Amino acid sequence: QVQLAESGGGLVQAGGSLRLSCAASGRTFSSYAMGWFRQAPGKEREFVAAITWSTYITYYADSVKGRFTISRDNAKNTMYLQMNSLKPDDTAVYYCAAGDGPYRNYAGYDKWGQGTQVTVSS
Repeated sequence: QVQLAESGGGLVQAGGSLRLSCAASGRTFSSYAMGWFRQAPGKEREFVAAITWSTYITYYADSVKGRFTISRDNAKNTMYLQMNSLKPDDTAVYYCAAGDGPYRNYAGYDKWGQGTQVTVSS
């Protein structure tokens, strides 16, 4: 069983950076694909980025490609999302998730964190 907890959200000006972390408890962290999703008010939860469990292959939504970087450290049971060149449209609650995939679909994840708020001011 894996439990997830996000941290690192906050308020930042447009063009700034934030680094989100997702700490996982449980011995099987390295067995799961990990992903980041976000949900803005009045909108559906959307895929942001994902990383496979062993080959560390990464996937990104077109809206964040080139600005966000996903990474994981299985030894520390932690996943990260480095967010650069932030835009007001990036404002949302960001969730980390673990599962077997498909990587771009929230239905492919069955373990979720509580979320962390990211607010980008213009």
